Amino acid sequence: MRSVRMRILATVLVLAGVGVGGWQLLPAEENTGKTITVGTADAVTSLDPAGAYDAGSWALYSNVFQSLLTFEPDGVAPVPDAAQSCAFEGTDLTTYRCTLRKGLKFPGGRTVTAEDVKYSFDRVKRINSDVGPASLLETLHSVDADGLTVTFHLSSPDATFPFKVATGAGSIVDRSTYPSDALRKDNGADGTGPYTLTSYTKDKEAVLAPNAHYQGDVKGTGRPVVLRYYADPNALEKAWKAKQIDVATRQLPPSVLAGLSPSDPNERVSETDSAEIRNLVLDTAAGSPLHDRSVRQALALLVNREELVSKVYEGTTDPLYSLIPAGITGHTTSFFDAYDKPDAHKARALLVAAGVHLPVHFTYGYAEGSGAAAEEAAELKRQLEASGLFTVDTKGYEWTDFQKRYASGKLDAYAVGWVADFPDPDTFGASLVGTGSSMKNGYSSKDVDRLILDSQRYSDRSRTADDFRQMQKIVAEEVPLIPLWQRKEYVVSSEDVGGGQYLSDGTGVFRLWRLGWI
Repeated sequence: MRSVRMRILATVLVLAGVGVGGWQLLPAEENTGKTITVGTADAVTSLDPAGAYDAGSWALYSNVFQSLLTFEPDGVAPVPDAAQSCAFEGTDLTTYRCTLRKGLKFPGGRTVTAEDVKYSFDRVKRINSDVGPASLLETLHSVDADGLTVTFHLSSPDATFPFKVATGAGSIVDRSTYPSDALRKDNGADGTGPYTLTSYTKDKEAVLAPNAHYQGDVKGTGRPVVLRYYADPNALEKAWKAKQIDVATRQLPPSVLAGLSPSDPNERVSETDSAEIRNLVLDTAAGSPLHDRSVRQALALLVNREELVSKVYEGTTDPLYSLIPAGITGHTTSFFDAYDKPDAHKARALLVAAGVHLPVHFTYGYAEGSGAAAEEAAELKRQLEASGLFTVDTKGYEWTDFQKRYASGKLDAYAVGWVADFPDPDTFGASLVGTGSSMKNGYSSKDVDRLILDSQRYSDRSRTADDFRQMQKIVAEEVPLIPLWQRKEYVVSSEDVGGGQYLSDGTGVFRLWRLGWI
């Protein structure tokens, strides 16, 4: 779920006006206490880190909570945050030990100890929320705590475990205010991050104040921020045009993004290549109309990504033909190699040979208010039904309801974006196509699972490329999902707000503290 970079892709900052010097990007002293209002169409599923695994929730977590580790801007390896130090013990990559910083305190005044860290990881696995991040900690067997030292014992070698510790799944919570076996239900959040959450109204706003007691990797805790949540991109656009927000991110409508102009003196535009992707996930479970692999392959033969990107997204996304996006180790074009162009005749022959009754009827779900999801669903329905091989019932659902429906197997197919958790190809492997993945689509492959485990044994992550290439070939053959597109990241801010280009830099961290008045 979080936007990732390896970091091959470049960030382009378009400055409004001509001759804007670097000195103008520095915060103005008189404005350091003035609130910056940020608008987004992302939603927050839960304020409790054990209960959410989505971009909107994790963006808030990376500001309010601390993990033992974090990522520096453009970084490809985690660095200490709440921890003073962390390292694997020995060479087998199964024991990972961290020492906490001294003097960290929760908002209520309690000193953070290793017991809080152990408690935080244990409850994520114990609660095991259907829409939570427990699947990310699959290799975590047990945790020991002793004073300021926490030791993680892994069930198999996992060089990616430090990356996972640095995500929202590793958020450290106060064991005195979070129940051990259930999600916290109020509107509070007790973390030790760069900001404290002073108030929260679901689906409306989160009010954040700089945390004067923060200790960690972030050198400056920024300005007061209000995060405002909008039901859909059109509502976000309306707020932006009405100057109700200072920054707009994730996501204005495609037509607006396509029309952004670097010559507009009233705004600053940051356009970043990203590795956020969107997939059409297919239910492979017995009893699903998409259980037969031939049916899923026929779907892959009918999807026209170029038309989808052109008609619905107006060129603000790029067609994607692989599980792993461009710019990430192991990227291939496996779906192009297997299904190089839409071919209804080949799809029909495939289904007839498999003895499939035609047309195949299935349900397609999407999250309302999520980008251009409704328009995307309509276009894919048109493409598939034009072949005469499928009839598709499309329906949008409120975000939380949508997550619960796909997690419980109530949708035959659903479209969902994936913002990577950390800058490593593993986040596109185990989380999307491993047995018991967060996609909840019943897919399981011994060969894919073996390749995932093999890839996790390499401390030198460049050595994983062959494993991930093989994995993507298998995925293209078995089609548990169909990659659709790869997003470009846009942040638009008023002319007097700087730092928008650092807000989301591909490491999975949403850096509100980098925003400032200029």
